[in-house]
Amino acid sequence: MNRRYVMILCAMLIWCGIAHGQASVINDIKWQKGPTVGGLGNVAEINVPEGYVFAGSSDTRRLMESMQNPTSGKELGFIAPSSLGWFMVFEFDNTGYIRDDEKNSLDADAMLESFRKGTEASNKERIRRGWKTMTILGWEQTPRYNEATHNLEWAIRGESDGGLVINYNTRLLGREGVMRVTLVTDPASLSSTMPYFKNVLAGYDFKQGKKYSEFKQGDKVAEYGLAALVVGGATAVAVKTGMFKWIWKGLVIGFIALAGFLKNLFSGKKSK
Repeated sequence: MNRRYVMILCAMLIWCGIAHGQASVINDIKWQKGPTVGGLGNVAEINVPEGYVFAGSSDTRRLMESMQNPTSGKELGFIAPSSLGWFMVFEFDNTGYIRDDEKNSLDADAMLESFRKGTEASNKERIRRGWKTMTILGWEQTPRYNEATHNLEWAIRGESDGGLVINYNTRLLGREGVMRVTLVTDPASLSSTMPYFKNVLAGYDFKQGKKYSEFKQGDKVAEYGLAALVVGGATAVAVKTGMFKWIWKGLVIGFIALAGFLKNLFSGKKSK
């Protein structure tokens, strides 16, 4: 590793006040630079545009742990712009085909209460690990279902360590289950982030034979519908935090420079 970049990276670490172990996570991630195709298990794939980075399943779990988010073991991918100003996480639940019979009867109040209970349960684990807790404040956007694309979307507003956090959730229904896509961003940046998020998500597709429209009689069918899907099926899910956003932003910029992503990152000077 170039000595100049080592010194820059160390300065970042000291300035951010984080442990050496957290820096090691970034260095060990097998980043894929866009444009590329990110593989999401044997279920789906997504086109990663230029200016974005992708991490696979095991690296996604390591990133989530480092950001103080308990992992589910179902993580398949992580995408973010090279600045890491926001990120999105992909998780797949092999629930079977989820019927959309409840599309016109979603109870937002009941679902919000389930989110609160799920986050309260998650907070016990956060406290055990010495992490900051999360409080659910309410809906940023109530759940809505797109019957044409079979996508379910909603946004939760939360608070952690005195700061606001927004999770924009998308559920992509497939033949064998559902892909959970969570966008984590600064609340003040949500409206400006959404066009970029939508553009990236437009590159997602289930693999042949895995699409919702390819359902056949005899396929496994989930025991719950859209309402339970919002709150995580059998167990209410907890909201993810974007902790260390600026730390990760600095570290990834350093890493990208090392990888040759941004040749003129520091004053346009080349390292010797």
